Amino acid sequence: MGTDAGRRLVVVGNGMVGQYFVEALRERDVDRHWRVTVFGEEPRRAYDRVALSSYFDGASAESLDLVAAGCYDGSDYRLHLDEAVVALDRAARTVTTGRGRTVGYDALVLATGSSPFVPPVPGAGLPGCFVYRTLDDLDAIRAAALRATARPGAGAGAGGGGGAAAPVGLVVGGGLLGLEAARALRLLGLAVHVVEMAPRLMPLQVDEGGGALLRRLVEELGVTVHLGTGTASVAAAAGTGGSATLLATLGDGTELPADLVVFAAGVRPRDQLARAAGLAVGDRGGVLVDAGCRTADPAIYAIGECACAAGRVYGLVAPGYAMGSVLADRLVGGQAEFTAADTATKLKLLGVDVASFGDALAATEGALEVTINDPVAGSYAKLVVSDDATTLLGGVLVGDASKYASLRPLVGRPLPGDPLAMLAPRGDGVLPGAGALPPDAMVCSCHAVTREAVDTAIAGSALTTVAEIKACTKAGTGCGSCVPMLSTLLTESGVTVGKALCEHFDQSRSELFEIVRGQRIRTFSELVGRHGRGRGCDVCRPVVASILASLGNGHILDGEQAALQDTNDAFLANIQRNGTYSVVPRIPGGEITPEKLIAIGAVARDFDLYTKITGGQRIDLLGARLEQLPAIWRRLVDAGFESGHAYGKALRTVKSCVGSTWCRYGVQDSAALAIELELRYRGIRSPHKIKAGVSGCARECAEARGKDIGVIATENGWNLYVGGNGGFRPRHADLLLTDVDTETLIRTIDRFIVFYVRTAERLQRTSSWVESLSTGPGGEQVDGLAYLRSVLVDDALGIAAELDAAIERHVGAYEDEWAAVLDDPVRLSRFVSFVNAPDTPDPSISFVTERGQPRPVLLEIPVATTGTRTPT
Repeated sequence: MGTDAGRRLVVVGNGMVGQYFVEALRERDVDRHWRVTVFGEEPRRAYDRVALSSYFDGASAESLDLVAAGCYDGSDYRLHLDEAVVALDRAARTVTTGRGRTVGYDALVLATGSSPFVPPVPGAGLPGCFVYRTLDDLDAIRAAALRATARPGAGAGAGGGGGAAAPVGLVVGGGLLGLEAARALRLLGLAVHVVEMAPRLMPLQVDEGGGALLRRLVEELGVTVHLGTGTASVAAAAGTGGSATLLATLGDGTELPADLVVFAAGVRPRDQLARAAGLAVGDRGGVLVDAGCRTADPAIYAIGECACAAGRVYGLVAPGYAMGSVLADRLVGGQAEFTAADTATKLKLLGVDVASFGDALAATEGALEVTINDPVAGSYAKLVVSDDATTLLGGVLVGDASKYASLRPLVGRPLPGDPLAMLAPRGDGVLPGAGALPPDAMVCSCHAVTREAVDTAIAGSALTTVAEIKACTKAGTGCGSCVPMLSTLLTESGVTVGKALCEHFDQSRSELFEIVRGQRIRTFSELVGRHGRGRGCDVCRPVVASILASLGNGHILDGEQAALQDTNDAFLANIQRNGTYSVVPRIPGGEITPEKLIAIGAVARDFDLYTKITGGQRIDLLGARLEQLPAIWRRLVDAGFESGHAYGKALRTVKSCVGSTWCRYGVQDSAALAIELELRYRGIRSPHKIKAGVSGCARECAEARGKDIGVIATENGWNLYVGGNGGFRPRHADLLLTDVDTETLIRTIDRFIVFYVRTAERLQRTSSWVESLSTGPGGEQVDGLAYLRSVLVDDALGIAAELDAAIERHVGAYEDEWAAVLDDPVRLSRFVSFVNAPDTPDPSISFVTERGQPRPVLLEIPVATTGTRTPT
């Protein structure tokens, strides 16, 4: 390969792989031996197709952009969009575009990717039929879904109290792309059917056992699955008696009226340009290339999904990236080779974790399979090992993929322990730590980054955060499944780990809190503009939302704050696994009048809600649909209730016993104190939820020592305990004060809460926060409780007055969030299942009776049929 300055390189295609190659070449070609011209047929620059479905979660097209800043600055690298290459002249070494432009090349790279495979189904070209490939495709699908949900009577099916069928979306294909499309249609408000020819979902990635569990979990989310059959035809639905525009007939005779059909049955290599130019292609398509990604023409290369390497076409991005790296190396004089590619996959499909790696389907001769199938927990795990059970060959994880990051790098290596123990829920100790992985173990398959490369980057560049590792090595910037491993490698490297919140902020949560407080910052945009970078992520945005709320920055659903919230805060209710929401009114201290009990009962009866007494002395009303929440809360607010903040990182409840008023053992009025504390701290936002308890004597009926804040009455006053936790790692609270009066007690709790809110890290419970105070700046052990006492009681930091004032501001500014929503039409407009039909309930929710109460479930949507299928 010559390296004359200014040689002309033309890249056909600006998809994920094409762009990755361009950036890899730019990084390696430091002397600028190549002048690069890139042609992309779409009007947009390269974007992240792996995250395509996030477009329906609110991600903008700009946020999916993959082009590095400055990539096409200057004259050496040029990008032409909306200009497809339509002809290739190998003899003249030129390409011609659809705009009539002819460009010469010294080397040509084909990165044309793949096109959606649409089975030869009669009617597949009718209006209402789509593919799931580009952002333009998604825009068209969204528009069709909105038209369907806006039709009169649409969406009033099961659970909605009407007789009309809900709008239906049919997805042809039950693989990775098909389940992504199914999720998108669900988000758009359609009832979804998935049709898959194979006997299981994701047939190329999971085995029969994993597929069975995956189907069950997917169907529990309201998606109807048809396996072992195809789509025989699609026709106009005129005369079927329903409102659907299409009628799909399956191979087994089932007829499904549908409002739109999405074909997601796989992809095919886009090798037409190469074929027309006489280049050799594989038996199943794809331009034939050697280990250096060169075609039969020495001046032409092919990478990604349009290439056929070693007889195989890869439909994943990681092998394409590997090809891009190999070719970039070759074009600057290297000898890199593309051999085997990592086809491991880890995704969350319709909310279900699915992962496969290595020889997942046990195709290796003599391979043995070790499985744990736990249908109760909803998890399936399988390891494939060699015939002598000494080497890990692959695996499948469904429902719980938490072990993926530790298992995948071990493929092809000796097993570190008993495979059954490695899969067991408590088998983490069998798996080696990240530091025990061999240097050549692949940590990031998307960008082919080994453990050695990560270690070298950490040591050589003094990296202290995962964000810095991402920027330096690109590990973790693809599918993201290796991020936990990067964090572990960083921790085990021995360097001082930075506390950056995420890649958008170098500061920790506590540091950001002080910045927002000190500079009186009022919005996320202002904060990220002055102290961060980018648009934020699902880590930093809710954290900043919580900080702003903690500092009294107005209603959390106003202005920009509304877009920052987690799902629960966004709708002021906890979403349940079946898609409904819970309603938990505040009942301070568990004390309630008969009138209020009757009001709750009437609401539960009238809205068909499931009722349960919680462990925190409240009444949980479960099964509310999104559009019902305002009406339910109108009734509750009118009856004197307010939000219990069960959905927020906030004070949840202060549990109490009946105390000295009623109990013959009680020595203080615990109920009165519990009510006073709950009303004082209600609504305060914090890094994590806070629970408290007040017991009227040492018998501890309120279980105060298992709470973040625990108070136990004594003959002489109150004992104060802090830092308890009944969660994943139960911990008894520590005794902070003994025999104090009520005024001292409340003042100390005031300061404890505000000090915790200011200094704790993201999602840090008070239990781990109190424990962290026992570690000095040099890692030495100190008396953390004594330090906390000195700050809160003795004012060692001189901030007691600030802490006191902060609580007083909170108490003075408190307003009930739900009452404020009911008085504001703009806020109320959020609470609809379908934006074009605000009074229409979610049609996928129905109810069954369980122990005498209604329980919501997601069921198959009944549709009108004219064939053999019987409506449910």
